[in-house]
Amino acid sequence: MKLFPRLFLGHLLVILVALAALFGLAELTAPGFYRHHVEQMVQLLGPEGRALRPDLERGMRRTLTGALVAAVPFAVLIAAVTASVTSRRIVRSVQLLSDGSQALAAGQYGRRLPDAGRDELGVLARNFNVLARSLERVEQDRVALLGNVGHELRTPLAALRGYTEGLADGVMTAPQVAPAILREVRAIERLASDLSLVSRVEAGQVALHASTFSAHDLLLAAADRFEDAYRERGVALHRPAHATPLPVHADFDRALQVLSNLLANALRHTPSGGRVTLNADATAGQVTFAVQDTGSGIPPEHLTRIFERFYRVDAARTRSDGSGVGLTIARSLVLQMGGQLSVTSSPAGSTFTFTLPRPSPAHP
Repeated sequence: MKLFPRLFLGHLLVILVALAALFGLAELTAPGFYRHHVEQMVQLLGPEGRALRPDLERGMRRTLTGALVAAVPFAVLIAAVTASVTSRRIVRSVQLLSDGSQALAAGQYGRRLPDAGRDELGVLARNFNVLARSLERVEQDRVALLGNVGHELRTPLAALRGYTEGLADGVMTAPQVAPAILREVRAIERLASDLSLVSRVEAGQVALHASTFSAHDLLLAAADRFEDAYRERGVALHRPAHATPLPVHADFDRALQVLSNLLANALRHTPSGGRVTLNADATAGQVTFAVQDTGSGIPPEHLTRIFERFYRVDAARTRSDGSGVGLTIARSLVLQMGGQLSVTSSPAGSTFTFTLPRPSPAHP
């Protein structure tokens, strides 16, 4: 059964039940009311008035019954009008929702429903629009991801093809091209590994093993890991000279990965003769780590997008400059460990800071 007949029958049933209740109530209360007034008339008119009593009661019942019967057509009309108005609005909203859902299923994520007011139908339309916007963002991210992955793979694959053709043509020998081929293969492996990690981190599927450790130990481990690379580039790496008792409760290996990503990023953007400084300070309930470089800085228009996957401030940078997801991984890991990652920048350099929680009484 369609919506209008169901609404019509429902409205009509309610009205008829109300009329029946009114009729029953009138049958219970009206006779007593009329008898009281008839007795008053009999006392005024005398014995002649007693003969009028049956006629008055019959007239009262006929009038009441006739009025109620005459109200039935009006009840039907009112039920039809109200059911029509209600069904039209509901059907229109449902049809819009149906068309919109079919559009989403067909991949038209830009489809939106008009605002339908403040009632439940309006809430449903607004929720649909929120869903559509979310799906549109997901689709945009998917398309961007595919494009970025293709772009990131193009350079090493082109290099591998060139080396392979050189071998096939006899222009190059295997000992000449073997190191270069190995380097490009490792670049592809690194990209695949980073893509797998960033997808798992953003989905919250990376297992964390929290423990309590010293912030100084974390800085020392990160500095030791990059000491040779910084020396080769001629960039000075400074860390606190004295151990400060700053306990941290987090996953040491993941925190080291975050700090390593920030140090690698700082090394890529700091020229020879520059300086990168590591530091850690205690704040309320957390420890703040900072990686400060003396590079050229990040333009303000890029700061809001610096943590996006594959986003590069300098579009001319190549595959050798990193996979393009290091900062994305770092931010996701910090968030999963209960901290925050942010960046400030000026022409004199950039500073990346992230926080990690200090031990609570439950985790001494």
